[in-house]
Amino acid sequence: MKLVLAIVSNDDSGMVSAALTKEGFAVTKLATTGGFLMAGNTTFIVGTEDDKVDQVISIISKQSSRRTQLVPSATTMDVGMYSSFPVEVTVGGSTIFVLNVDRFEKV
Repeated sequence: MKLVLAIVSNDDSGMVSAALTKEGFAVTKLATTGGFLMAGNTTFIVGTEDDKVDQVISIISKQSSRRTQLVPSATTMDVGMYSSFPVEVTVGGSTIFVLNVDRFEKV
């Protein structure tokens, strides 16, 4: 048995949740916050059999897309003034961890 932890952008979380549930996977959702952009994320916890891990990853990949976004960035000038200019960063997509499960009980 495997435990899949998937960190997904809030923009994609509804589609990921619906797709996993539609395929019969039991999903737990946690509200999380990313460290880089301090943007909202959703962490999905899915317990599944070893042979279904690739299916879970495929579903998550299809429903969470990477895209670029402009975010403000501040810089300091020599005279102590601050200037803000947008920087393009890649957001979205998903980060997925697959862990071995030694024991699973549902009580």
